[in-house]
Formats: sequence, structure tokens, C-alpha cells
Amino acid sequence: MSEENVEIVRRFADCWERSDWDGMAELAHSDVEQHTTVGGVEEGRILRGIAEIRQDYEAVDETWEEHRVEVEELIDAGGRVVIFQHEYMRGKTSGIELDVQPAVVVDLQDGQIIRVQGYMDRSAALEAVGLPG
Repeated sequence: MSEENVEIVRRFADCWERSDWDGMAELAHSDVEQHTTVGGVEEGRILRGIAEIRQDYEAVDETWEEHRVEVEELIDAGGRVVIFQHEYMRGKTSGIELDVQPAVVVDLQDGQIIRVQGYMDRSAALEAVGLPG
């Protein structure tokens, strides 16, 4: 099942990179939760369902001239998968550049994504799934 979970998360991440919201909806439970990034500016918010997640991401993308997210590694943690990412953003009006290497923990149940939690600190993400950071 773990290998299957990694493949589901790989497909979900590919859809995310292409803004393929219908593809993501096929892989996620209808009540999927996205918890905002631990250590991020909006830590503590919870988005529910692909439509709400999409609305939030589209609003955020309005502030960036350029925004790229690349998957570097997928780590199998049983019913959970950790994604190591490289994210680059450049502000539309400010020109400010951000270049970060966050992680995302994805929880799955019955072959569907049920929860997504970002982490600014990769070690914290690994510890959250019980792996050494």
C-alpha cells in the first residue's frame, strides 16, 4: 500500500504543478483538508475541499510574478508521504524573491488524500511522521 500511496501523491503533486484542479479532486477525498504551513505566515488556517484550496491558491498566485514548485523527493511513511520541495517566488509589484525548500506531509486513507500539511522545516515534517529529522 505504501508504494501505491507514493504514486498517488506523485500524481497529486504533478496535478498541483499544472494547476489541474480536476485531477487533484480525483485523487483527494471530497473533504480533504489543507493545513497552512507550520512556520509560515498564515500558520493555523485550515482549508477544506479542493474548491476552497483552489480559491486560496489562485488568490495567493495573484501576488507573484513567478511561482514555481518542484518536487525534489517523495518519502514513504506508511499511510503518509513526505514531499521535499523547492519553491521559488518573485513578487509582482515588489520584485522580492523567495527561494525555499519546504516539505509537505500528505495523509492518505483508502487510496485518497485526506490531509495536506506544509512545513517550512523539513526536519519537523520528518519528525511529524515518526522519521528521524
